[in-house]
Amino acid sequence: MPSLSLERHNYAQLSASLSDDAWIVACLCAAWCGTCNDYRATFDALAQGHPEMHFIWIDIEDQSEVVGDLDVENFPTLLIQRADTVAFFGPVLPEPRLAERLLNAQVEQSAAELATNAASNATHRSWQQDCNLRQLLRDAIAAD
Repeated sequence: MPSLSLERHNYAQLSASLSDDAWIVACLCAAWCGTCNDYRATFDALAQGHPEMHFIWIDIEDQSEVVGDLDVENFPTLLIQRADTVAFFGPVLPEPRLAERLLNAQVEQSAAELATNAASNATHRSWQQDCNLRQLLRDAIAAD
């Protein structure tokens, strides 16, 4: 299954589907970015290889009411989380094998390891506060 695109009309539907403990992998990009447009096929292929996970494509400009406060420094930026624990947030090189390795490294961690890493430094702690996609969607729905 290819990734889903976050759109204004599907906030509630996506939020409901993310209520389980499955992994969430979101790619934050922009429609004007050529690298992002090229990366979409790679991201969709990654999604096809991991049907047990939620893959979401987010245009940060079109969906600024959800992700507008996130500090996206470069494209593509991946957000990887399980339940409400953000395991990774940052730019990645648009190389398919790198995204796969990054994802596998997160998935291999136990819940205890994820929790320890989430609290391990100021950056990771800020991810928990600022980058939790489940919470960002809940907040956008509540503000609507």
